[in-house]
Amino acid sequence: MKRFLVLLFVPFVISCTTLRSTSEPFEVTYNGALRNIMHEGDISAKADLNDFENIKHLYALGAVEDLKGEILILDSKPIITSVQNDQLSFSHSFDHRATLLVYASVKKWQSFAIPDHVKAYTDLEGFIEQTAIAYGINPEKPFPFLIKGKAQSFDWHVINWPEGDTDHSHEKHIQSGLHGTTSNQQIEILGFYSRHHHAIFTHHTTNMHMHVFTTDLTIAGHVDHFTPGTGMTVSLPWVRK
Repeated sequence: MKRFLVLLFVPFVISCTTLRSTSEPFEVTYNGALRNIMHEGDISAKADLNDFENIKHLYALGAVEDLKGEILILDSKPIITSVQNDQLSFSHSFDHRATLLVYASVKKWQSFAIPDHVKAYTDLEGFIEQTAIAYGINPEKPFPFLIKGKAQSFDWHVINWPEGDTDHSHEKHIQSGLHGTTSNQQIEILGFYSRHHHAIFTHHTTNMHMHVFTTDLTIAGHVDHFTPGTGMTVSLPWVRK
């Protein structure tokens, strides 16, 4: 446990790809850092997804090496999207490398209804934090969450960074590839919440990093904005009481 606490408060350490044993039912780990991408232009590979292929109940998100696509892994099933000929291309293989990867192994989840009054992105962030606290998850440590149901709308993008461009910004990341707004679609979202990983795996304006896919597999990518629909649920890692 002491080793884990040291790693948590030294966010610049690049963690190993082996999920360590812990007394907690889950542990969030990461490779790479947004600050290195944004400020140093370092988009080289920090993890090989093949190293994760045999991890059970793996949930992960991130960006493909050289910022040439988005990574989403749900219960050890990859959904990797890239832009090919101005269209989305899907891969379900671990044969990719990541410049940023956030992940955890979660065997069991507990679901909670998202109230109808939760509409704004900031409302959702607050609801997830308060639900986690009430359920017994420590908000001072990062944790994953799942959202399922029919979304009212969401903005998404799949990055396709131009080779040789070293001038990074969040807006340019969105505009570099395919992006759009989708409404009234059945979706699943994997997100990671953290108060303490701004510029590591969340942007400085939010405590959440989320990736989405539509259940008809026509869209999968990074979530830029999200408005829940009626009857959606959020799931948190099951914790023993």
